Amino acid sequence: MNSDTLKSIKIENSALVVWDVQNMLVNNIFNKAEFTERLRALIEHARRINLPIFFTKITPLPERFESNARKIAFKGGFSNPSKDGFELFFSPSESEIVISKHTASIFIGTPFELMLNNAGIKNILLTGIATEIGVESSARDALNRGFMPIIISDCVSSGDREAHERSLKNMDKLMPITDSNELIKATK
Repeated sequence: MNSDTLKSIKIENSALVVWDVQNMLVNNIFNKAEFTERLRALIEHARRINLPIFFTKITPLPERFESNARKIAFKGGFSNPSKDGFELFFSPSESEIVISKHTASIFIGTPFELMLNNAGIKNILLTGIATEIGVESSARDALNRGFMPIIISDCVSSGDREAHERSLKNMDKLMPITDSNELIKATK
């Protein structure tokens, strides 16, 4: 994404999404040190410029009510991790929103879209884990709903490096992709 395009994005119409950065996932990504350092810096910058921040959390449904499709896709679901595994790696502040969700899209079964519309937010800066699952699903959903998803390439990751890289290439055909340094420079 060129810097002129990035500068044209109005920060007052934007929000940062920190997708599923939970201990069980952070501990299994291929670039943990770099990812957590870059994302921490971006979250701190977002706080300084008063950018709304939404954290998402995988929140399993009770076993009987979990979809068979999700159990198959996620090899049995998320019933095995310890309670600590579900905890967020970064601590949200009191003004930041934590969205518990049950699917790989921030829009399904949550009030996220309503909140964005109520606040006049059109640009969604997407970060988190896993690039090829929830980040890409939410980005495509955002695009289909008339929002501008912007992928922060060094603040997304996965346990599968090839899938992560393939997903970034796919999304690059549809939506803006930038890195945290460029975003921070453009929004100072």
